[in-house]
Amino acid sequence: MILNRRSLIKTASLLGLGPLTGLKVLSVEPAKADERKFQHGTNIYGKLKYPPDFKHFDYVNPDAPKGGRLRLGVVGSFDSLNPFIIKGEAAAGLGYVVETLTSQSADEVGSEYGLVAESIYHPEDFSSVSFRLRKEARWHDGKPITVEDVIYGYNFLKENNPTYQFYYKNVEKVEQTGEDEITFLFDSKGNRELPSIMGQAMVVPKHYWEGTDASGKKRNIAETTQEPPLGSGQYKVKSFRPSQSIIFERVKDYWGNDLPVNIGQNNFDEIELIYFRDRTIIFEAFKADQLDVRPGPGTKEWDIQYDFPAVKKGNVIKASFQTKNAELMQGFVFNTRRVKFADPRVRFAFNLAYDFEGRMRVLSFGDYNKRTQSYFENSELAAKGLPQGRELEILNQFKDQVPPEVFTSEYKNPVNGTPQNIRENLRKAVALLKEAGWSIQNGSLTNDKTGEAMTMEFLLDDPTFEDVALSYKPSLERIGIKVTVRTVDSAQFENRVRDFDFDVVTGVFPQSLSPGNEQREFWGSDAADRKGSRNIIGIKNPAVDRIIDLIIFANSRDELVAATRALDRILLWNYYMVPDFYRAEDWYPHWNRFSYPDKNPDYSVGFPALWWWDEEKAKKTAANK
Repeated sequence: MILNRRSLIKTASLLGLGPLTGLKVLSVEPAKADERKFQHGTNIYGKLKYPPDFKHFDYVNPDAPKGGRLRLGVVGSFDSLNPFIIKGEAAAGLGYVVETLTSQSADEVGSEYGLVAESIYHPEDFSSVSFRLRKEARWHDGKPITVEDVIYGYNFLKENNPTYQFYYKNVEKVEQTGEDEITFLFDSKGNRELPSIMGQAMVVPKHYWEGTDASGKKRNIAETTQEPPLGSGQYKVKSFRPSQSIIFERVKDYWGNDLPVNIGQNNFDEIELIYFRDRTIIFEAFKADQLDVRPGPGTKEWDIQYDFPAVKKGNVIKASFQTKNAELMQGFVFNTRRVKFADPRVRFAFNLAYDFEGRMRVLSFGDYNKRTQSYFENSELAAKGLPQGRELEILNQFKDQVPPEVFTSEYKNPVNGTPQNIRENLRKAVALLKEAGWSIQNGSLTNDKTGEAMTMEFLLDDPTFEDVALSYKPSLERIGIKVTVRTVDSAQFENRVRDFDFDVVTGVFPQSLSPGNEQREFWGSDAADRKGSRNIIGIKNPAVDRIIDLIIFANSRDELVAATRALDRILLWNYYMVPDFYRAEDWYPHWNRFSYPDKNPDYSVGFPALWWWDEEKAKKTAANK
């Protein structure tokens, strides 16, 4: 499932350019329309927590005061304010400006409630979904949000954006079916997630992008721009300095202030995002009170570096949160398009050479970090033990297409950490490389057929990650691999990854508890050669493709879980990544001038949407400096 963009600090990269299809209006007979039961929300498996007359989500503070300013640090730079393309480098936070048809609930799995759309309908066979728009929904220039805007945005992304081409793959067409009603018709039945995915479709102001700017020049949605975009959300761009900072201000007369999905959320009058070269500088800025919150510090920083005066005085709070989400799969990602990484035995050898335990001992502190053993870690979707029941039935369909270990062994990462384990694992790595046609000649790992030396470049975009790659380098060099570590600026990094021009990068794959269409873009063959897709690994595996379809068209939660576990097992045993760590809690150290609900929702920390400026705390902190 697509993650709710309004809850993210940095919007996903969007790509688009191409002709837009025309608007077609269907006539609907009143009697037939009356047979359709529109609801205030939708859930993948039909059960909504909140009734039609709910006042607000349970996890918010409905009386949270509005006001104050939130300052956050961002690594990188930006040169564009167009949130719909990946040309150039878009500013972080533009998702605050853009709205979708529905809004995600953070204490349910797979539930969406009306935002721009007031109600939703889909037939029992999930062959289409219809949305009725709120008549009061407005753009920031006062013009109403229309069905044409929804169709304009959908067509733009569907026809040109690799991400949305996969999300919307099963959408056959979109049509206006009433004055304020839009219907997405699907090319197949049974895709339970698709109505929710279409609810998360971004609405784009057609009149704005087809109009002219202040100088009279016609706008082009396919090009970068430094003109603040027109939106309909709770924030708009107040000011910016390219590559330095951008400030979003709350829209006081926002049309949706009183909607149940908005009560108690997005409480800051201003949110400022300030750009820095790397995370180390961000930490120093935080210590100096140039930033308010420091999301996600490293373990070493968390354990031993929060001893500066503001912490001791109680002016800085070390806040920790837990959720029930699947943990991120993160680690070293191979570009399997390169012949040297095509053989899974080679990739497994790299895993054997990774001294995770030694790295944790030297570079991290405390007992927070655990090594990831699943693409759906810490959830019921993770493959455990040996496959059984429906999962085994699914895997048996692909017995000749998957590694035999899928059926005989539970996946476990190699364990290093001691000289004995390191020596033994390196011996295994050399043996595997020999099987794959590589041998050590004059101290260099060399391909037996081509004479090519094995080289590997770690491509990074943040200097603070260099110690991770450098800690890995000695083990790889012991088995004859020449390793370089290259750190480039964020724009060059994005371009190289987008063009699949890399050996190994550190990658992150977030997962929801209701996986679906996004799996095609993560692992699907059709995405492997499409530049800008998230299949940066380059996976082309027929078994993976077919199991993804089983996930997408699962007719029950049990079927979804079984198919996802089967997928997890195949991905793991093909060694597409060298898994790194996960941490089963989220850290948000902050200056003591904010408050937030006593308990965060099950599936979100709720930052920054649920936090608010606490004037009393702010005064005490200022007086205590």
